[in-house]
Amino acid sequence: MEKPTYINGILIVNKDIGLPKTYNPGLSKKMLMAYYLMKMCALKDGVKLKIISGFRSYDYQEKIYNIYVKEFGEEKTNTFSAKPGHSEHQTGLAIDICEDSDKFIGTKEDIWLQKNAYKFGFIIRYPKGEEEITGYKYEPWHLRYVGRKHAKNIYCNDI
Repeated sequence: MEKPTYINGILIVNKDIGLPKTYNPGLSKKMLMAYYLMKMCALKDGVKLKIISGFRSYDYQEKIYNIYVKEFGEEKTNTFSAKPGHSEHQTGLAIDICEDSDKFIGTKEDIWLQKNAYKFGFIIRYPKGEEEITGYKYEPWHLRYVGRKHAKNIYCNDI
């Protein structure tokens, strides 16, 4: 049986490193607390944040992925949707904010998150210009909770 992979205390999930089908933690309470604090601070700046997608089970990701494959083909789908067992949403530590489409790019919510998400322990997991590394298109709405220390390090060192 496959076990989750941790590096420096961070749960790693990507195209090469997956999770067991049975890994099913739901949304992390620690992540949600950080999100609600971030949401309140954003509201003070006139920015409304809303989770539109959170935890996804292996089975749910499989359904979504298969729908996309039928519509767009596997090669295109693999640029924006994770195969089952390889979605960060299955960790319970990833959320999509406000809109999960390119319409989000350049919005006040996007700009605010670019400047502030790290302060609350979040990173924009699929940043612009890093498609070759992440394997996914730019998705500024996809946030991954890694904790404040790691997020600050990733943000400040442009990792």
